[in-house]
Amino acid sequence: MIHTSSLALAGLAATAVAETIHGALVFTRHGDRTAKHFGNWVLTPLGAQQVFQVGTDYRSRYLSSSSPQRIRGISEFEYVPAQVWASAPDSPVLLTTANSFLQALYPPLGDIKPLLSAQDLANGSSVESPLAGYQYVTLHGVSEDSPETIWIKGDDECPAIKAASADFKASTEYQDRLASTRDFYQSLYPLVSDLYPSAEDLSYDSAYEIFDVINVMKIHNASSPIQDVTDDQLLQLRTLADSAEFGLNFNTSQAARSIHAQTFAASVLRHLNQTVTSADRNPKLTVLAGSYDTFLAFFGLAQLTDVSPEFYGLPDYASTMAFEIFTPGDDDSDLDVSALQVRYLFRNGTEGGSGLRTFPLFGTGKTTLPWSDFVDAMQRVGVSSAGEWCRLCQSEAVFCAAYTDDNGAATAADAGETVERGSWIAVLVVMAVAIAGNLVWAVMWLVRGRRVKEERKAAAVAAKVGSLGSESIKSYGKESV
Repeated sequence: MIHTSSLALAGLAATAVAETIHGALVFTRHGDRTAKHFGNWVLTPLGAQQVFQVGTDYRSRYLSSSSPQRIRGISEFEYVPAQVWASAPDSPVLLTTANSFLQALYPPLGDIKPLLSAQDLANGSSVESPLAGYQYVTLHGVSEDSPETIWIKGDDECPAIKAASADFKASTEYQDRLASTRDFYQSLYPLVSDLYPSAEDLSYDSAYEIFDVINVMKIHNASSPIQDVTDDQLLQLRTLADSAEFGLNFNTSQAARSIHAQTFAASVLRHLNQTVTSADRNPKLTVLAGSYDTFLAFFGLAQLTDVSPEFYGLPDYASTMAFEIFTPGDDDSDLDVSALQVRYLFRNGTEGGSGLRTFPLFGTGKTTLPWSDFVDAMQRVGVSSAGEWCRLCQSEAVFCAAYTDDNGAATAADAGETVERGSWIAVLVVMAVAIAGNLVWAVMWLVRGRRVKEERKAAAVAAKVGSLGSESIKSYGKESV
C-alpha cells in the first residue's frame, strides 16, 4: 500500500526554480466505487467528489495565472477544444471518472468568469449557457473493439498476460502465501457469510476481491457485520492484495505481465510528442482515466520500485501520475527542443501529505530527464503499435484481424508499423462507404421489387374496377371513388 507520508520520504520535491511548462499528461485512477463483488460497479458520489477534488488541484497547477507551473498558452477560464485531449475506456466507472476530473478542470463559466458565460443577441437580450455556463469538455470514449483501447487498457483481451499471470499463481512464492494465509482468510468468514457461500471461498486466490468488498462495505454500510473487521485486519487484507496484484502485473523476468504498461508508455510518448512537434503546441494537456493495474505495471516497468518499496502497493482511489515537459526559465520564447526536460510526478489519492511528488524514472536517479533521453527510454520499453500488441498478446480481438493476412501471417503493421488515429479513420470510412453502397443497392432492389409488385397489384385492381363499373372500392375503412 502506498502511503503519502512514505512517499514524502521517498520522493523529491518539485523544483521551485523558474521554468516554462509547455505541456502535461495526467493519468488518473477512478475514485470510490461500488464493490466488484456485486458486478456492474459504478462510481459513487464520494468517488466523483474525490476525482473532482484532484481535478481542481490540477486546475490550480496548470491553468491558474498565479501558478508557477501554469502551462504556457493554455486558456485559464474558457475551454478550448484543441488544447485539451481527454480519453477513457468505454466503461461507466472510467468515463464518469474522466468527466468528474474535466468538470473540475473547466468549471461552469458562470462560477469563474460570468462575462464569458453569456452571449449578447442582436435584439439586445443576453442568453447564458445552461447550468450557469457549464462547459462541455470533449471526452473521447474508447470502445473495447477499437485498437485505441490498448493505450489505456492494454491488458484486456490479451491472452499472453493471462498466461503470465497463471505462471505467477503456479510459483512457489504464490503457493506458499496461499497456504500461509488460509487460516487468516477463513477466520473472517463469520463476518462475510452473507457474501460467500463457504469459508473455502476465502483465500489469497481472491485477495483483491476480498479486500475490495470489505473496504467498500466498511465505507458505505454501517449495519454490515463487516464493520467488525479491525483496522489491523483491513491493513493485512490490503497488504496481501498489494502483493497479489503487483505480482500479477509485473515481473522483471517476464515482460508479458506488463504489456499494458508498455502500451501505456508508448501512449504517453505519443501524446507528449504531438505537443512538442505541433506548430501550436497542442494538445497542451492530456487527461486519461484508467485502472490500478496500469499504475502497478508502470511502477515496475519504470523502476519506481527501486526508488521506494511503497510503489509495490496499490494506489489509492483518485491517485494520479503526471508527465510534464518544460524548459528552464520563464520567458515567452517558443519551445527549444534541445533544452526540453521531462519529469514524472505521482500523487497518492486525495488525502493528506504534500500532494504531487516527483520521482526519478528508469533507475537514472534524476528527477528530470532531457527530452531525448526520455524518448529513448520510453521507446525502449514501449509497445508502439496495435499490430505489435496483437502479436505479443496473441490476441483474437476484432481489430487484430487488420494486422494479419488470410493465412494468419503478420502484415506490415504487425511488424511494427504504427497505425495512427487518422489511418484508422480512413479505414473505417472506406468500410462505411462499402457498407453504405451495399445498403443502397439492397434498398434499390427492394424498392424496385415492391414497385413491380405494386404495379401488378394496381393493374389487377384496375381490371377489377373496370369490371365493377361504378361500385366504390373500400380501403382501410375509407371510401375511394
